[in-house]
Amino acid sequence: MRILAIDCSAGPVSAAICENGEIISSDFKNIKVTHSQTLMPTVVSVLKSANLTLADIDGFALSAGPGSFTGIRIGIAAIKGLAAAKNTPCVSVSTLRGMAEGFTDFNGVLCCIMDARCNQVYNALFKIKDGVILRLCDDRAIYCDDLKAELLNINGNITVCGDGCDMFYELVKDLKNVSKASEDKKYQNAAFVARLGYKEFVNGNTVSPDELLPVYLRLPQAERELKARSENNENCSRL
Repeated sequence: MRILAIDCSAGPVSAAICENGEIISSDFKNIKVTHSQTLMPTVVSVLKSANLTLADIDGFALSAGPGSFTGIRIGIAAIKGLAAAKNTPCVSVSTLRGMAEGFTDFNGVLCCIMDARCNQVYNALFKIKDGVILRLCDDRAIYCDDLKAELLNINGNITVCGDGCDMFYELVKDLKNVSKASEDKKYQNAAFVARLGYKEFVNGNTVSPDELLPVYLRLPQAERELKARSENNENCSRL
């Protein structure tokens, strides 16, 4: 079984192909260019590297959120388009859970972080031991100070990863049991999504391309601003 996976949930963009649980082709770019320009060339690159075509792909997997609203929408649209011709089954995975798939050789607590701005991060915590990944909390948007307070109560090794890793680490670097992930594992990566996606396919957890939906933990900024203006206008009308 061959799974083609993508991740464009934050600044980097990546694609990978997994065959029976093993990554046979992958490409990762972090060049600060919009995903609408880089995603499809990256997909073409991994197919060419593996000497495959879309007809050889048995399923698609992607990080469906949380993450950049624009990036997630681009990823969803791309997978829908790629899968449409044959109605190829798809897997939607949590961006944060996808990160954890890259740390099966780590023992400790993994703190997956994406920068949500406004002093918040998208976060999930996972306990990993001997290759087994146990989720400790749901995906969430949480204030940085509140997350640091949680980490203070965790014994043992803690590794921080994700595109918000560097920013958040500055806040917790005084904690002796907290370290940053290595550069090759720091960011979200489709290679991890592909490995997780393969497991989901084996377990039958697939959806049709039409059923793919983004996963947002907060409203998009434009909607938040509109809601705030509406509430402000409503309050003013009561004065």
